[in-house]
Order: sequence, then C-alpha cells, then structure tokens
Amino acid sequence: MGAAPQQISPDQRVADFRKIFSRAESEVARVIVGHREVVRKMLTALFCGGHILIEGVPGLGKTLMVKAASETLGLSFKRIQFTPDLMPSDIIGTQVLTEAEGHREFQFKEGPIFAHMVLGDEINRATPKTQSAVLEAMEEHQVTVFGTTYVLDPPYIVLATQNPIELEGTYPLPEAQMDRFIFKVVMGSPKPDELREILSRTTGTAQNKIQPLFEPSDAPRAIEDLKALVREVMVAEPLERYIISVIGGCTPGGPGTLPEVSQYLRFGPSPRGAQALILCAKVNALLAGRVSVSYDDIDDAIIPCLRHRLLLNFQAEAESVTAESILEQVIKRLKKPRT
Repeated sequence: MGAAPQQISPDQRVADFRKIFSRAESEVARVIVGHREVVRKMLTALFCGGHILIEGVPGLGKTLMVKAASETLGLSFKRIQFTPDLMPSDIIGTQVLTEAEGHREFQFKEGPIFAHMVLGDEINRATPKTQSAVLEAMEEHQVTVFGTTYVLDPPYIVLATQNPIELEGTYPLPEAQMDRFIFKVVMGSPKPDELREILSRTTGTAQNKIQPLFEPSDAPRAIEDLKALVREVMVAEPLERYIISVIGGCTPGGPGTLPEVSQYLRFGPSPRGAQALILCAKVNALLAGRVSVSYDDIDDAIIPCLRHRLLLNFQAEAESVTAESILEQVIKRLKKPRT
C-alpha cells in the first residue's frame, strides 16, 4: 500500500502564503517603482476574491502594474479600454454566425471579460449601460448572452481604473457598482527618488524580466487554495462587534452614529463593507504570521474598504470634507482594547 499523503501543518500553510505574497510583491516591484501599498492592496483583493478600483492620473503605471501581477502569478490577462461608444457586447461577447460542413450555426465568441485578471481602463468613460455589463461578471462570476449563461473560470478579478481630473465626457459609477469593489485605492505621484529610478529603468538599456511564481496550468488551483486559507482565519467575537460598530458609526441614523456622520453623510456602507473589512483583515493577519485577526488588521482596512461606500451630502462637498477624514474620526473615536 502506498503511503498516505502528508498533511501540511497550519503554520506551514501560513508560511507558504506569506512567502508567495512577498515574492509576488517583489516581482511586481521589478517593473513598478513605488506604490507598494497599492500593489499590496491589489494582491489582497485577489486573495480575498474581490475587485479593486484604482484612481490616479494617467502615466502612473496602473496598466503596467496589473499586467505585471498577472505575469507574476501565471494568470491570463485582458485589457478593456472603456470609451463612450463601447457596447456591452464588446465586453461580454456575442453570437457569431458561422458556417461549417455545409450548414450555418451561431457560435458564441468570448469577449475580453473572459480572463482571470481583467483591467477596465478608465471605466468611467463608458455609458451606464456598458458599465452595467460587468456587474453580473463581478458579482456572480458569469455572464448571460441571449439566455445562455457562461461561467468565468476562477480566480476572477476586475481591476478598474478612473482618471480623477477629467470630468468631461465621463459617467460616474453608480453606487450599486461602486459597492462591488472591495477596495478603492488612490495612486499618487512618484517621489523625486522614485521618479529618478523610473527614468533610469525606462530610458536605459536594462530590462527587468518577471519570473512567474506558477505555471499557467497550475496557477488557478494554487490561487484558489490560498483564497481558501484566507477564509479559514479566525475572527473573535469582540472583533466582529468592533466591525459592526464601525459600520454603525458610519451609517446616518444607525447605532452609535458619530456626529460628523449625521452632519456630512447621506448614506453609509452596506453589509458588503463589513464583509470587505473581515476579508482584508484576514489577509493582513496571515501576512503578519497569525491565524486570527487583530484590531490593527481591521484598522488598516477601514479606509480602502469604506472610502467609496460613503455618500457625502452637499454640506460635506461645500466644506471640502472627505470620506477619508470621516473614517479617520471613526477610527479615533471608537474605543477598543489593545493587546
């Protein structure tokens, strides 16, 4: 009889997760200078099974960063350039009339949404009808064309970008679609030393090649195993209550609502915000070598998870109050024990 398969200990699984995550960050850093927090949140979103909205001016390397991550992990990558004349069928795909062996039939031609990592570049340039074409894919990991459902292969993540300085010819994402992004991260301009490194890498002869962590055939299963490990991280009851208090504190009229929230917000986060906090905190715990979530893990996730889920009112806009400033007050005001 053959030997029974050796069981991997929990400590070894956590160590493997940290190693793979760290190597992925290092490989992406071969081509992307700076933006370490954005890269970390992008990888965190992938292992959480969520999607991410990246906001930044053109030329910061958003597309290159996503492409580098897909090459690093051995996952397929497709890019969609959103424009006002883009149609839903240009994204999802459509039925094409083909002729074979003397008879004609309709065959489904897949659109660019069929990939493991899909970059929706300048998503706010497309019309609401086209933007909504990705909702089913983001939420249910499937698309429906002429009554037929096509399942998207896991892992699946949509990484959308938008330009914050150009408003003409754009269509703001509706709240229902914003809520489907687990994170919203903001890419800032590079610092002087980072810009110097960018110029050195991009105007010289040196080429930094990425070393994939997985073979394309093995990557989906490996990523799914890591996503399953994230779900196994424990969250103690006091920390669940803390997350609930954060959501309540950010909801006008909710339990424990802060004065700033009632003054400046129209609506607070949905239950998806609480789910995002827990999943991100679990990844943070694994990266710290723990199998249980801490308060600091949650605090680190509050702003990127909730900043796009708070709807400001006219008074907040008039007084230049931001969602980030309100969330910072929530973190300061809510009391929790420190260990």
